Amino acid sequence: MTTMSIGLTMFGAMLVLMAVRVPIAISMFVPGAVGYIALAGWLPLLSHLKGAVYGRVSVYDLSVIPLFMFMGALAVQGGLSRALFNFANALLGRFKGGMAMAGVLACAAFGSISGSTVATTATIAQVAYPEMRRIKYSGRLATAALATGGTMGVLLPPSVTLMVYAILTEQNITKMFLAAYVPAILAAIGYLLAIAVIVRLHPEQAPAAQAVPRHELVAGARAVWPIVLIFTVVFGGIYGGLFTATEGASIGTMLTFVITMVRGEMNPTKLAAGVRTTAQTSGMIFLIFIGADMINASLALSQLPAQLAEVVGHLQISPLVVMAGIMIFYIILGCVMDEMSMILLTVPTLFPVIMGMDFFGLDAADKAQWFGVLILTVCAIGMIFPPVGLNVYIMNGLAKDVPMTETYKGVLPFLITDFIRLGLLISFPGLALWLVHLLT
Repeated sequence: MTTMSIGLTMFGAMLVLMAVRVPIAISMFVPGAVGYIALAGWLPLLSHLKGAVYGRVSVYDLSVIPLFMFMGALAVQGGLSRALFNFANALLGRFKGGMAMAGVLACAAFGSISGSTVATTATIAQVAYPEMRRIKYSGRLATAALATGGTMGVLLPPSVTLMVYAILTEQNITKMFLAAYVPAILAAIGYLLAIAVIVRLHPEQAPAAQAVPRHELVAGARAVWPIVLIFTVVFGGIYGGLFTATEGASIGTMLTFVITMVRGEMNPTKLAAGVRTTAQTSGMIFLIFIGADMINASLALSQLPAQLAEVVGHLQISPLVVMAGIMIFYIILGCVMDEMSMILLTVPTLFPVIMGMDFFGLDAADKAQWFGVLILTVCAIGMIFPPVGLNVYIMNGLAKDVPMTETYKGVLPFLITDFIRLGLLISFPGLALWLVHLLT
């Protein structure tokens, strides 16, 4: 077999293993190891593994991931999600579909401190879904709005996926955070408009609007002060240059712990649960790192990425067509793997291809940040895109009274806004980059 055919075989074997639900890390590591042996032999493989695993897990920059995840876990255990939803509902309850809109905004706000799409969806849904069903929201709209709102955890800092992309491509994490804000705001606006259109066309899916008394709005605003404080201290300090992202994650974790203790929401059992969740998720992420490193090393030996870059470079087609093809590829890939695995597996191969092409005259840093935002956007789409959609599965587990097919029907209007936003971001890179240029 040629080296290229070995590379293609490895990639195909990995997709097959993922399709039959073999754990992601194993699905990448095993074909990678077998391919490495075929290309170089046993002894080179052992020599590679001897230093590769330690080299990966000992990277200082990666410590930002478990730190921000622990901050999010403490926020989950400390009950901060209910205050967010209640305040958002007090703001928007006067509009028809307001509680669904409140769920989306609560997901966005909670995602900005949890950094996890799964945690955001599961936490806000447990608070919002029973309330929405109690006042007669349709199961389709309730589950679709919450599943979709949770996807903003991919884009909003401190998104774990965003940090991993920055580390893989050697980009400044702070600048990547800034690049994600406008696309995330556009996502939230699109989702709110989608809900407004849905309840106008299908008024039976939401109850009549009901204004919330002023005193409840004031009480709700007072209850969200811990989240405002955490966000202001952590990200204000990072963007203000007072400390690095890793230091900000440490400060945010300690501040979240102190606030939950002062509020009386934290106890040894909840603290242990937060530590356990962080350890389990961090372990999973680092295992995926190791598996991705293994198959990427093997693909590099096969020369498949270099040959792919050369083929694309010689194609007489517009770079924007190439970019659109890559976005479609990511959406399809999202049917068999999660966003973290997609980033770790594909970025080492596709990033050099993108960097070798000209897009609107962007320099290298701008191009890297823009590409990262586009990848995260399609990763968010993959979280609700049929036939898999991880967030849809999460909602199905929480809302057992609603068939999954109903949720998939419900997310279609939200997907339309997603694709409109993706088209705008591809056509106008400045939407992602202007805040970076403004504040750095």
